Amino acid sequence: MNWDDLKIFLAVARARKLSSAARTLGIDATTVSRRIERLAADLQTTLFEPSAGGQTLTEAGGRLLAHAEAIERAALAARADVGGERGLLSGVVRVSVAEGFGTWIIARHLGAFRKANPEIIVELIASSGFLNPSKREADLAVMLARPTSGPLLARRLTDYQLHLYASPAYLQGAPPLTSLADLRHHVVIGYVPDIIYSPALDYIAEIRPGSSPDIASSSINAQHALAVSGAGLCLLPRFIGAQDARLQPVLPEQVSLTRSFWLVVHRDTRQLARVAAFVDWLVKLIASEKALFLD
Repeated sequence: MNWDDLKIFLAVARARKLSSAARTLGIDATTVSRRIERLAADLQTTLFEPSAGGQTLTEAGGRLLAHAEAIERAALAARADVGGERGLLSGVVRVSVAEGFGTWIIARHLGAFRKANPEIIVELIASSGFLNPSKREADLAVMLARPTSGPLLARRLTDYQLHLYASPAYLQGAPPLTSLADLRHHVVIGYVPDIIYSPALDYIAEIRPGSSPDIASSSINAQHALAVSGAGLCLLPRFIGAQDARLQPVLPEQVSLTRSFWLVVHRDTRQLARVAAFVDWLVKLIASEKALFLD
């Protein structure tokens, strides 16, 4: 078995696409495909199956992944022991986060991390839903609930508050709003009820019981844009609403919900220096920006 082929296998397993793995490795996709085929032939098994999302590991591929990562850790440890820590801080770190947190917090500071760690490539997956570190879909995730199973390490990253926000233009043309009971006369923006990807986001019923959003979107950034445009009232995390001068809080004493972000890492992945560097950076970033999350 060729170690170089194993490195290519690792890149495809992590990127899930031949083209993405090729960019990471600095070679062409044809070479990646040929080397994966050679490795599979050498092992007399199938390592990947094509799927809508790219290349999906087979059962045999999943077993090989565990061995390949163990070999990678040993190689990195040897490099650190002989050549120093600097050699470890390279490679790809795939980070899965909620869309709002990824856009409004991580993306705004990621350039600083990259400048300090120029050989680490960060793949920021900021979307409605999470990739699963337990299945090696991501190196780490910032999730809305603590996982209850899997070979994972989880810690509370921070609590955060949600408040009701609206644009001055909306409030000027809307009915009076002095109590929660008045919300029944207002347009409320929220998530599409039947495709909410986490129970932590099902919060409209907490402020207007027995009702659904009047305008719904699966995207928190779309909800924010709707609020800015004057379409209605929107429950937004403080780290979004308080950073936009075009919005103002509504009923701040009566509407204040608290949720949590959990930092989740696979037990093995946490030992990789590039992942540890990102985790340490993220924890320090959140500590320095605490006022954005809580009143």
